Amino acid sequence: MKQPGLDGRHRDQNGQIRQKNGTTRVGTLREQYGDGFAAGHRSDMHLSTLLEREGAGSLSQLLKRDR
Repeated sequence: MKQPGLDGRHRDQNGQIRQKNGTTRVGTLREQYGDGFAAGHRSDMHLSTLLEREGAGSLSQLLKRDR
């Protein structure tokens, strides 16, 4: 059963929502968030590098800021 409000994320066995890993590539995130996600950055860049360069603490912060 799909849990409402998880936005494609899943819960771990302990009930926590799984977060994106820092080694997730920008190209993979573009599949979920659209081709305009992280425009101007290479698709093979890791999420952790993107967050560092953009000065964001998490993917959520980056997404909220770019709205």
